[in-house]
Amino acid sequence: MDDIVIKLIKRHKTNCPFTIARGMGIQVRFHDLGTNTRGVYYRKLRRRFIVIHNQLSQEWQRFVCAHELGHDRLHRGVSRFFLEEHSFFNPGKFETQANRFAVKLLLANNEIQSEETTQQFCSRHGIPEEMHKFY
Repeated sequence: MDDIVIKLIKRHKTNCPFTIARGMGIQVRFHDLGTNTRGVYYRKLRRRFIVIHNQLSQEWQRFVCAHELGHDRLHRGVSRFFLEEHSFFNPGKFETQANRFAVKLLLANNEIQSEETTQQFCSRHGIPEEMHKFY
């Protein structure tokens, strides 16, 4: 996972998930996804899409975009909806991996300062509090 993050940042010269998605030809859209869904990644007719809930804060929108990029890079050809409906496999593993990918991407090229806690470091770089545990 670290290698994938490093290559993405090197190729796109940024760790901004929106810029990376655009550079990869992934269309990012914002729509009302209801109260339980923050984002969705899907492929249709060889095109890739990230849909982000439009009522999220900018901090969360950025994290969700990075999370969905994680699905694109780590879980190609795997549909969460298929897993939930047609198998006994737990999709939570993929969600955890995508969260870790997002944290690594958003914190890349930054170092924790002396006397700074992990929570302070993550907050300083816009990682939502609920996602600090994936650092």
